[in-house]
Amino acid sequence: MAKAKGEKPVKAAAGVKPAKAGKAKVAKAKPKGGPKPKQPVTEESPFDLSESRWYLNRELTWLEFNRRVLHEAMDERTPLLERLKFIAIVSSNLDEFTMKRIGGLKQQIGAGLHELTLDGRSPRQQVLECNTSVREIETVKREAFRVVRELLEAKGIVIESYDTLAPKDKKQLREHYYKNIYPLLTPQSIDPAHPFPFISNLSLNLLVTLRYPKSREHSLARVKVPVGLGTPRFIRVGKGDHFVPLEQVMMNNLDMLFPGMLIVSCEIFRVTRNANTEKDEEEADDLMSMIESELKERKFAPIVRLEIGAGMEPVHRGRLAAELELDEENDVFEVPGMLALRDLFEMSRLDYPRLHDPPHHPVDHPGLPAERNIFHTIRDLGSLLLQHPYVSFSTSVERFLREAANDPKVRAIKMTLYRTSIQGRIIDALVQAAQNGKQVAVVVELKARFDEATNIHLAEVMEEAGIHVTYGVVGLKTHCKVILVVRQDYTGLKRYVHIGTGNYHTETARIYSDIGLITCDEVIAQDVTELFNYLTTGFTAKRNYQSVMPAPKLLKKALLSRIEREIELHRQSGGGWLQFKMNALEDGEIVKALYQASMAGVKVDLYVRDTCRLRPGVPGLSDHIRVVSIVGRFLEHARIYYFRNGGAEEYFISSADAMKRNLEARVEVLCPVTAPELTVELRAIFDCYDADRRSAWDMRPDGSYLQRQPVEGESGEGTHQMLIAQAQKRLKDALKQKKKPLQK
Repeated sequence: MAKAKGEKPVKAAAGVKPAKAGKAKVAKAKPKGGPKPKQPVTEESPFDLSESRWYLNRELTWLEFNRRVLHEAMDERTPLLERLKFIAIVSSNLDEFTMKRIGGLKQQIGAGLHELTLDGRSPRQQVLECNTSVREIETVKREAFRVVRELLEAKGIVIESYDTLAPKDKKQLREHYYKNIYPLLTPQSIDPAHPFPFISNLSLNLLVTLRYPKSREHSLARVKVPVGLGTPRFIRVGKGDHFVPLEQVMMNNLDMLFPGMLIVSCEIFRVTRNANTEKDEEEADDLMSMIESELKERKFAPIVRLEIGAGMEPVHRGRLAAELELDEENDVFEVPGMLALRDLFEMSRLDYPRLHDPPHHPVDHPGLPAERNIFHTIRDLGSLLLQHPYVSFSTSVERFLREAANDPKVRAIKMTLYRTSIQGRIIDALVQAAQNGKQVAVVVELKARFDEATNIHLAEVMEEAGIHVTYGVVGLKTHCKVILVVRQDYTGLKRYVHIGTGNYHTETARIYSDIGLITCDEVIAQDVTELFNYLTTGFTAKRNYQSVMPAPKLLKKALLSRIEREIELHRQSGGGWLQFKMNALEDGEIVKALYQASMAGVKVDLYVRDTCRLRPGVPGLSDHIRVVSIVGRFLEHARIYYFRNGGAEEYFISSADAMKRNLEARVEVLCPVTAPELTVELRAIFDCYDADRRSAWDMRPDGSYLQRQPVEGESGEGTHQMLIAQAQKRLKDALKQKKKPLQK
């Protein structure tokens, strides 16, 4: 794998000449339970952990993750239409990266900010290095698409070029265009009498050069390619699975739009706008109005990237860059072949079972029999663990809400919503509960990036149904995933809780790998009650959390104090071991603490999906640390934290990654998992990561990754295949146990 640009391999510790000797520092916060450190650690360290060279760049390591995703599109073991899907995923990811990360960095440059990151880069340096990396990834992606396209042609799935079509096919497409496309088009003139038109984000556009037959003067016009809202990017031609891109159909039938004119040339371009238009919510009288205003501003936000088709006239390229206020050298990307490959999602859904992964059908959780009241089951079990998408979201989490909505003994439901389906069963259940006279309170995060419009709509729908909707605490995003159900049991009111690592979203629950805990533990339930009181009031005073640790007040302290405890216990008796599973490791203080743990001899296993600032395997600094990234069929999304704790092991699940924003600017939760049968399940997940020889990548000190390969005799299965098999086996074993006759 190519290494992240700008990162140089780290030399052995013997070659290190630290500027200053740093001291290993220990957080003052004390953990609850377990042995406590007797005294602070004050040993001299040969490494100055304030030096930028020990930290990788957030943006570049995220781009490195996309190289790993793109590898799935090049891997011959991946079915063909899944390879096409991964090309679309990378294309979509790079669009979002440009909108969010490059957009944000350009705002910093525009504001004159020169503050260096932890890894020592200025905003301008990051933009330049990221653009270089993106161009490299785009080149590899184009080659991957060429190969996959050729292989698909051999299977009868063809993306045709309009020029090579037979006359009868061209006639068919022209008729289709006239009936279904032409009425949607709005050509716009570009001349001194007409200001340069507004170009919408991520839209495909034709730049048409034309003239009157008897004139030498050229005119310009822009035509938007109307992809979306029922208009596909790829138009079927003939009876088989042959398709022509919509823009090619338009480019070859421009005479309808410009009758009597001579078409001199037609070129294609696409723009990406900045997605960062956040305002100060403390100054807003109405948060919803402010978010709606932000969405309008985002539509008109400054453009940060211009993509053009290969061979565009230099004068047109320059004019577009000037009109869009872009740096022609750095912000204009010339793309050979098709633009907007994210639209390949359309093609990847074609119904060819042998060209897809084998069908995956989540199993019902063996501990939740359908014929029994779910609350009676939870009351008897105490707690149970949900592993999605291996266990059905519909028959667990959605059922939990559905039964709560209709159970006459349920008095109240409280829930957080970050992202959810606009037509999902979650909202239906909440509305049903309100209609059934239950108290329903929902904390909606309006500022969930790219889901703001959806969440505004859902908030309005719920308020109309009589649901009490609030928007969390001013200045903090509500990112925790929590449901609280209050039910009248035979002993009085009893509380039932779901805490998850993933969103309450029906679609993503099928493709994201997440963990959920359903419990009636009284201590957890009391903590969650306090959490909701905080979310609906913003008042923090004297909230005594005994088990669940929320951010921003407690979660980071809990992690740091437990890392400190692991160091001290290891010094006393050895065997120190930390295992963290997360999507991103970006927070500088957490990284420093993990370096200190490694220097003390603690074994540290980090399973980090994408961004990772830490350099593993640096002699003397991080030689006890491994960083592994799992990239496969499902998107790794769970957060699990494990501390060996001198043998008194602790397991936690969380909504939070080890990122500064999550730990300090969001409401997150860290929740303990204590039941032995549940910690066995979490241990099995870690074991799968270690056994993986298909989708596991080991990180090297320079920030590059090496994919594991099976050797003779080893299984070539990836983590996701192993976890599918485990879930099926658990269900099978439970059914066998149920059928066993009672022993006499």
